[in-house]
Amino acid sequence: MATFSLATLVSWNTALRRQSPAEIVRWALAQAGGRAIVSTNFRPYEAAILHLAVEAQADMPVLWVDHGYNRPATYRHAEALRARLKLNLKPYLPRVTAAYRDAIHGPIPTTDDEAGLKKFSAVMKLEPFQRGMKELAPTVWITALRQGQNPNRAGLDIVALDENFGALKVSPFFYFSDAQLDAYLARHDLPNEWDYFDPAKADEKRECGLHAAWGKQAVSA
Repeated sequence: MATFSLATLVSWNTALRRQSPAEIVRWALAQAGGRAIVSTNFRPYEAAILHLAVEAQADMPVLWVDHGYNRPATYRHAEALRARLKLNLKPYLPRVTAAYRDAIHGPIPTTDDEAGLKKFSAVMKLEPFQRGMKELAPTVWITALRQGQNPNRAGLDIVALDENFGALKVSPFFYFSDAQLDAYLARHDLPNEWDYFDPAKADEKRECGLHAAWGKQAVSA
């Protein structure tokens, strides 16, 4: 895994805060050595990061963990974006189906069962994501992370060295508001999806583990 000093990361973030999302993606590709990916879960506003990514590199691999619990509207949204943007979609599925997991372990854990949620996330989301990252082996991972999504992300920035997956994580819309993303979608005539639900979070203020330190330990446990 490449390493960068804190001073370098601070310098990059200071400079990139003055750049547009498109300029940030171009910067990210210049660091990637041909090994950039973008991840998605097709939640609200994901069309923006996917459009931004393929505008910069049409064949960029799109890592998607389909845990099997998406609602029908989300699957239809995913297919519409795949066709519209000609996404180079790389789906990764858990090693067990949603039906099997539910039959053996029961319903999705609720927010009062933190240990159960972390175990659910490790099996149904983190393991396939880690498998995808290992196979695609990106040096740069482009994400739709935003500072305001939950309190855990307030301490992040546009560029961070991801310790879980060993890649330079770049979030071009990190400082964007919902209103700014609404404008981006409208400007490019892109659809949104509001029926999304992430069973590995169960609450939007929680982390599923992809962007939290406990995620790496959860998968290896």
